[in-house]
Amino acid sequence: MSDGLSFTKEKSDEYVKVSLVGEVDIYTSQDFKNMLYEVVDCEKMNLIIDCKQLNYIDSTGLGIFVGALKKVKQYDKKIVLTNLKDNIKKLFVITGLDKVFVIE
Repeated sequence: MSDGLSFTKEKSDEYVKVSLVGEVDIYTSQDFKNMLYEVVDCEKMNLIIDCKQLNYIDSTGLGIFVGALKKVKQYDKKIVLTNLKDNIKKLFVITGLDKVFVIE
């Protein structure tokens, strides 16, 4: 069962930063997808996703990240993932998504 997910959004001149807190899984994924896609479509800016307080992500969440990446590329922008915990970074490495996303 999910602990839930919350997120905050900060905007600068060059990018939008989304900070995630909690878990991205089947229970929280629809709200997360709606928020993330809305940010991409409305702002049309580079996106930084701060995962410092993201505790868990499943394949549903990874799919949302991939979909968001496709959307930002339409605007010739990028997604940067920051502060990935080891267990989450390992998922990106195993799936090969570390080659697709900018991970700092």
